[in-house]
Amino acid sequence: MANNLTVLSVTELTRTIKGVLEARFSNLAVQGEISNCKLHSSGHLYFTLKDEHAQLQAVMWRSRVGNLFFTPQDGMNVIARGNITVYEVRGVYQIDVVQLRPLGIGELQLAFERLKQRLAGEGLFDVERKKPLPPYPRRIGIVTSSTGAAIKDIVNIISRRFPAVELILCPVKVQGVGAAEEIATAIRDFNRYGKIDVMIVGRGGGSLEDLWAFNEEVVARAIYGSKIPVISAVGHEIDFTIADFVADLRAPTPSAAAELVVVDRSEIVEIVRNFWYNAHQIASNKISLEKERIKALLRSHTFNRPLDLVRQYSQRLDEVKHTLSQSVAHHFRLLQEHVGSLQKRVASVNPELTLERGYAMVTRNGKVVSRAKVLSQSDHVGIKFHDGIVPAEIK
Repeated sequence: MANNLTVLSVTELTRTIKGVLEARFSNLAVQGEISNCKLHSSGHLYFTLKDEHAQLQAVMWRSRVGNLFFTPQDGMNVIARGNITVYEVRGVYQIDVVQLRPLGIGELQLAFERLKQRLAGEGLFDVERKKPLPPYPRRIGIVTSSTGAAIKDIVNIISRRFPAVELILCPVKVQGVGAAEEIATAIRDFNRYGKIDVMIVGRGGGSLEDLWAFNEEVVARAIYGSKIPVISAVGHEIDFTIADFVADLRAPTPSAAAELVVVDRSEIVEIVRNFWYNAHQIASNKISLEKERIKALLRSHTFNRPLDLVRQYSQRLDEVKHTLSQSVAHHFRLLQEHVGSLQKRVASVNPELTLERGYAMVTRNGKVVSRAKVLSQSDHVGIKFHDGIVPAEIK
């Protein structure tokens, strides 16, 4: 080794290279495909940019990650703008990404389709799990910007259609830094609050990038986990967002959501009016029918000749009484004849009549003595004639 050759330490050489690269390659844009994408717990985003022949390490610090309107995914083609830096500890160079954008609308659509397919496979879009909307909500929660056109349209339409409904707004960012996280948090907060019947989540129209917060997985998961029915109302009538697929009902615009969530009070008035008309007709028909029945009764012979009916029953009563009187009289005569016969039979055996013919009857102690052998000497007896009793003593 020549004596005039300068010897550098690894650190000195690395720092020299670092100074040259960082001075030469600043504020540049690199196109590539994302791979090995990882969001660290610190909030920093690490990934690799690659093409067919080379790859480049990339880092995006937490303060800049918050500015992303989309979630970077492996396989997505992007344009990264930033500066080349050298990570001295490992001696590798990388791009410090200041801004990251998908390579055209196609890349966003690809990310959309990938997330849609994955969530559909998990059952987040199943029709069976969608909750019905309450027909007459009393309190409606709204998740949108407090300054956008969406909230004004919703308030105006619901106030016109059904002013008795109470509206509760949870204001959120609907695009840009942290929009998806705010929307998801508001949905979960309304579920914890629990005092609303239905929820409208959305915003007014905009570009695909503006609406991207409603394509984020965190919003889809929050809608899926909601126990309160959710109407997705993102202002785009033709295209769908991930939120539309997960929600219980999709409305093409916030105004349409306001039309769908409450019925028009004029419709309710018409329903009540029809109900009253039908009830009135039924009652009128019933009254008319009863009137005809009463008229028929008034025209009937029975109603108009009640005295004849009474006389007929009176005559029938007289006939029954006469028949009964004859029957009783005949029965009474039979009884009289029977009693007379009995009286004659009793008289024929009356001992008094025998005494009148000259016979006498001996009694002892009040009892008739029918045999002589039952008497003893000195017995006191009575001899009864038809006109009296004579005492006697047996000798």
